[in-house]
Amino acid sequence: MNFEVKISVSTTGKNMKIKQTIIVAAALAMASPALAQETKVGIGISGWTGFAPLTLAKESGIFKKNGLDVTIKKIPQKDRHLAIASGDIQCAATTVETWVVWNANGVATKQIFQLDKSYGADGMAVRNDVASIKDLKGKTVAASAPGTAPYFTLAWFLKKNGLTVKDVTVVNLEPAAAAQAFVAGQNDAAMTYEPYLSTVRAAPDKGKIIATTLDYPMIMDTFGCTPKFLTDNPKAAKALADSYFEAVELISKDQAKSYEIMGADVRQSGEQFGNSAKFLRWQDKAANQKFFAGEFQAFSKEAADLLLEIGIIKSIPKIEDIVDTSYIK
Repeated sequence: MNFEVKISVSTTGKNMKIKQTIIVAAALAMASPALAQETKVGIGISGWTGFAPLTLAKESGIFKKNGLDVTIKKIPQKDRHLAIASGDIQCAATTVETWVVWNANGVATKQIFQLDKSYGADGMAVRNDVASIKDLKGKTVAASAPGTAPYFTLAWFLKKNGLTVKDVTVVNLEPAAAAQAFVAGQNDAAMTYEPYLSTVRAAPDKGKIIATTLDYPMIMDTFGCTPKFLTDNPKAAKALADSYFEAVELISKDQAKSYEIMGADVRQSGEQFGNSAKFLRWQDKAANQKFFAGEFQAFSKEAADLLLEIGIIKSIPKIEDIVDTSYIK
């Protein structure tokens, strides 16, 4: 609404202060509608190093600058879809195959941009006397619950070595707890990821990392939202993607400061965070466009087939229905 207010006051003495106050109040009144236009969005993530640019986008003011009022919530992957279904959050970060699981089980979501690719940041730790993954038959492996990335990674690694999850005993522990338990001498193997995988790297007397995503490149993360949020807030969805790409660019411009901000969120120093970040690659807009042009479809199909095989899903959703690439153009 446009309006004009004319006020005649003296410009000297005490009345000067009155005039200044009126001007300031008017300026604040005109600014308030802009603040009200910020789109509120709740995002569910974990402490995974690959998701850290989302934290950077919030803490550095990138989200706010782009008209977003973002709340980031740390929610275990096994519960993240429940938070989406309840409306507690509208968007989330997780692995590509997890979106297949969520949609197959009735939690409608669409991926809108890629976050990262793991280059050794996800792995399997085993005791020093385990010579190969095949030797895990009959042994105990700590991994998150079925339907999560660590469980899927375990199934993938085992299948590539002629085994299935039925050939091992799976103890359900979240990545941080799985790494801690392994270093403490519990279980024969553990599935975890950075920054927690580094606790295993730092304890060679307790075991070794027998395989990572360098050996089996299959962990890649994407960001997605509910169809309702995307339909109701297309500009905000575009702003989420743009904000992520800005955060990735900020890392390249001021790595030290960015690492400090992202590391603080997971109780790491900037240097410690940087050591974890060496094992993954954040994906910019160009990388996103290339990924969704072919690799995404091929991986999603292979992943969906494995999910069906191990009983995580009962049917495979249409891959084209769980992605919308219009926000990365």
